[in-house]
Amino acid sequence: MAGRRSFAELRARMSPEAQTQATVEAQRLGEEMDLAEMRRALKLSQEEIGQALQINQGSVAKIERRADMYVSTLRRFVEAMGGELEIVARFADHSVKIRNFSDLSEKAQG
Repeated sequence: MAGRRSFAELRARMSPEAQTQATVEAQRLGEEMDLAEMRRALKLSQEEIGQALQINQGSVAKIERRADMYVSTLRRFVEAMGGELEIVARFADHSVKIRNFSDLSEKAQG
């Protein structure tokens, strides 16, 4: 992860007031938002996300506009904001958290 900066490092540059405001704003926006809304709620710029992902600002903008992307891209983007991606399959009577796609493909091959 050489050259990348974690969200914790980016957030550490924010004042305590800005950190609190970003947390409150993220909670206020609710549980559903797109990547750009999430980034703005956390008071992060596309440039900061780009630095964490080692890509340019334009590439961040393209990722934010995509409706279809690799899970690995989404995971890296969420992790760059300090989060953890969880994928849950919801059924009528229960939900299942999908832990790792490579584990699932290995089981299918075995």
